[in-house]
Amino acid sequence: MRFPIAIEPGDDKHAFGVVVPDLPGCYSAGDTLDEAIENAKEAIELWLETQIDAGAAAPNPRPIGEHQKNPEFAGWVWAVVEVDLSTLSDKTERVNVTLPARVLRRLDAKAKAAGETRSGYIAHLVLSS
Repeated sequence: MRFPIAIEPGDDKHAFGVVVPDLPGCYSAGDTLDEAIENAKEAIELWLETQIDAGAAAPNPRPIGEHQKNPEFAGWVWAVVEVDLSTLSDKTERVNVTLPARVLRRLDAKAKAAGETRSGYIAHLVLSS
């Protein structure tokens, strides 16, 4: 999903402020324009993750042109932040993985030692790296 962001220009004494008009209460900032955009991506992901965890759907972003008409954002810079919703979903998906028997035995032994299932152990490894 691509979310428009409004960026309030900063200067030597003030950070660049960021508002995500489609996500009420979602805002961020950065000392540079690039940092502001990167921080906005993190803020959007956290906002969406909170909504998804609460069982709500992610809202569809509106076109930048609609937001630019809002006088509240007069003189602000606009950008678009891309967010992959699939990385925020906890929906499980069954996959088929082929591994050598030797590797599978080691995986199962490590999972058992960690007190986890095979799938849980793999997920833990991926999310902690």
